[in-house]
Amino acid sequence: MTLTMPASLRDAAAALLIAVAPAPAIADSTEERRQRGDAVIRSLNHGQPQPVLESMRREFPFLADATEAYALGDVWSRPGLDNRTRQLSAVAAFAATGQTALMKVHAGYALNIGVPADELKEVVYMVTVVAGFPRAIEASQTLSELFAERAAARPGGGGTTP
Repeated sequence: MTLTMPASLRDAAAALLIAVAPAPAIADSTEERRQRGDAVIRSLNHGQPQPVLESMRREFPFLADATEAYALGDVWSRPGLDNRTRQLSAVAAFAATGQTALMKVHAGYALNIGVPADELKEVVYMVTVVAGFPRAIEASQTLSELFAERAAARPGGGGTTP
């Protein structure tokens, strides 16, 4: 099916699109994007680099650089969501898709920036609705591991929830 419109309407629509379309951003260099990505990681990880990313960089440097530049430097550093919302979203997405190793990383970041453990548990409960009990149970086991690791790392090493 072909949609036709009068030339004057077509020209007016084109002029409107040109007038309101955002100007293309000047592309940042890959290094600038990687630096933004590194800043994101360090802001979430107590000023430290991300061990999984650094390990990946040794064997898969292109993948590590692409992750740091695009996922972190371009997407994660966008305005519009605060770090708390981004972390909770990442935890939910990774839990729902069964990516518990990545979920654990982002749950750790969430804890680092002050998200209470009980809120992370609520995210897992929500996963039962969208992804089912098996995914939620797997995510709950991963969170329990994270909580235990953090409790053992605290002075005195007591408790199970951060």
